[in-house]
Amino acid sequence: MKKIKENPIIKKLGFNRIILTGVLILMYVILSFSVKNFAGMPRIMSALNYAYFLGFLSLGVTFVIATGGIDFSIGPVMFCCALISGYSLTSLGVPMLPALIISILVGLIFGTFNGYLVAYWKVPPFIVSMASMNIAKGVASVFTKTQSVSWPQLAKGGWFRLLVKNGQIPIGVVIFLAIAVICSIILNHTKGGRYMLSLGSNREAVRLSGVDIKKWEMLAYVICGVLAGIAAIYFVGAYTTVQPGYGDQYNNEAIAGCVMGGTSMAGGLASIGGTVIGVFIIALLQEGILALGFTKDYQLIMTGIIVIVAVYADVMARRRKN
Repeated sequence: MKKIKENPIIKKLGFNRIILTGVLILMYVILSFSVKNFAGMPRIMSALNYAYFLGFLSLGVTFVIATGGIDFSIGPVMFCCALISGYSLTSLGVPMLPALIISILVGLIFGTFNGYLVAYWKVPPFIVSMASMNIAKGVASVFTKTQSVSWPQLAKGGWFRLLVKNGQIPIGVVIFLAIAVICSIILNHTKGGRYMLSLGSNREAVRLSGVDIKKWEMLAYVICGVLAGIAAIYFVGAYTTVQPGYGDQYNNEAIAGCVMGGTSMAGGLASIGGTVIGVFIIALLQEGILALGFTKDYQLIMTGIIVIVAVYADVMARRRKN
């Protein structure tokens, strides 16, 4: 096994990513044989719709976890972005493009808020994200007067849905993968990205080297917030109606996709490519469970198990390395 991992090609592609890709393909093959018409386009599109918004949430939280932090507010923040921008569109007469920008700006505000409290006020990330989760729910409910919001269909001016798909063409795949590439470049090939990873592995050494660690730690949360705003656009592009008070269920799924992909919960190690594959596995699992006739509750159980197994594997890998 050690010789296989040290193979130059395997090292370049990433052993963990190769294994995850194999798991993804195996899951698809098994479900295709187990469920009638699972390999058809409707099932694929349904899984992709789920993967897009979950993927943007996972990309964002990858930056936060890389610094050694955590953000449990991403799901409610996504819903808050969708509700405020949707209410502005449908009830306040704001045009479509500004409404989409509002969604991203709301995410930016929450990301800045979280990052500032964590980086400059030294409030523990867990406490900040729990508080921010409740604030997001409350703000969305107050802004929309506790009403659900339905975004317009394509035939009624909802051109933003073309960002998700055009007929049976999954446009969202191209956009999602393009943003994932940008995130990978930022995290692995820029000064800021290297500082974020270093914060997770040895914060004190980074501080002593003269780096403004507060700025880079805050930036990770800002990126996470912006991507939550983008995730909101893809959520309503696929599912139309948003209700206040929801979103918690997507926190664990986004974190599961991130951790499964090779991002260490202890910080200092992250893989954007692994996150992408992990998200597709979660989305395929969700679609497979529903196709097999089980309820959403079973997916929650599976997601919880995946998180435990992924974190345990990370802990054991760190022990072996030490």
